Amino acid sequence: MPQLYDISVPLQAGLPTWPESHGIHISRLMTLEEGGWTISRLDVDVHSGTHIDAPLHIVPGGKTTCDIPLEKLVGPCFVAEFFDCKVITAEDLERASLPRDVKKLLLKTDNSRLWDDPRHPFYEDFCALSADGAQWVVERGIHLVGIDYLSIQRFHDSPQTHVILLENEVVILETLDLRAVPQGTYELWCLPLKVVGVEGIPARAVLRKGNEREA
Repeated sequence: MPQLYDISVPLQAGLPTWPESHGIHISRLMTLEEGGWTISRLDVDVHSGTHIDAPLHIVPGGKTTCDIPLEKLVGPCFVAEFFDCKVITAEDLERASLPRDVKKLLLKTDNSRLWDDPRHPFYEDFCALSADGAQWVVERGIHLVGIDYLSIQRFHDSPQTHVILLENEVVILETLDLRAVPQGTYELWCLPLKVVGVEGIPARAVLRKGNEREA
């Protein structure tokens, strides 16, 4: 039987968010005792928790999350491990011996252990992709790249990593929990909320192991 890995970080109060983010607010509008129904409200920065970035995030007039074809969000992918480093460069990616035809790439780093405590304070020194690494992704024809922390680029870097990826319509999938996922080939199911006109949106992301095609 195929094995499923839920690689989504649950949205909850106290989850780390980008500094100055609106954050995550969950409140109860009605209780069973008050009105016979339980009704809740979710008020959230769309870049909270596991989410995708679309070109509009940084490209003037860029495509929104609803413009992303499902083919970019569902299908074979490869989880690659990069430990003991603070930045993943083009050289690192070249040395990683990724599958030749990989189109969806998830980066598992030392960031993953931070999710042992899902309410940890935002960690600035996380590992992420360099600008030349982003260019390598584009040149290899990869159309989705994911990372196991809040951003695909390092906290103190310029936005160039985002610019390179999103100008080339590479989907960015951020804030993944890859702790239980060994390196290898999987089938990715990443289903973002269908919200019109936004540059980012939370998603439920799942990996399926078993009978995958080439990533």
